[in-house]
This record gives sequence, C-alpha cells and structure tokens, in this order.
Amino acid sequence: MNAEDIRDYCLSLKNTTESLPFDDVSLVFKVENKMYLLISLDAVEANIAVKCDPEQAEILRDHYSAVEPAYHFNKKYWNNIYLNRDMSDDEIKQWIRHSYHEVIRKLPKKIREEYTGE
Repeated sequence: MNAEDIRDYCLSLKNTTESLPFDDVSLVFKVENKMYLLISLDAVEANIAVKCDPEQAEILRDHYSAVEPAYHFNKKYWNNIYLNRDMSDDEIKQWIRHSYHEVIRKLPKKIREEYTGE
C-alpha cells in the first residue's frame, strides 16, 4: 500500500478526519478527535504509526519484521509499520482497523454505542 491508498482507506472508516499536524510532514487520522494513525510523509522509508493494545503490540512486533516500536510516541502502545517490507495490503488494513477500534474501545459508552451498537 502507498500513502494515498492508506489515506483513502482511513477516510472510508466512519467519522474519520484527516489533518496536517504542526510539522506539515505527516498526515494524522482521527476518530472522535483521537488519533489512530499517522503517515510520515518525509520518512526515508515509508511507514505508518498505529495504536495497539500492549499485548497486540508485542505480537505485531514478534510476527513481522516490518514492525518496530514508534519511539516518537508511547512505544508500549504505538508501532511503526514499514510499508515496503513483509506485510500484505490486507494485513496493513487489519492493523489500521485494529488501531481505529482501539480508539473507539476507549471512548465514553454513549459515544462508543454509535460505533459498536452496544
């Protein structure tokens, strides 16, 4: 996947918004004003940062050479996925969805109901 494909996929997820942070070298995707994905636009190697629960973050790192802790965030919860390594487009989408749902899972119940039908 390239950055444009990832952008299109993120924007297809319910209530996703896109913004350029203060540095103008990355795209940030949020749901309910909470970030779930960052695309580094100026990186030497194309990558995205995704949010994971700690257990999933460890599994992700152990299973894929394309994944490393995101040192510019809380590395316990955030991982960089390098797009030109060993992950398929479907696997990348799976981790984007995981990150998106990880944010939704932590929303107040009344807001979360809109996404999960709880």
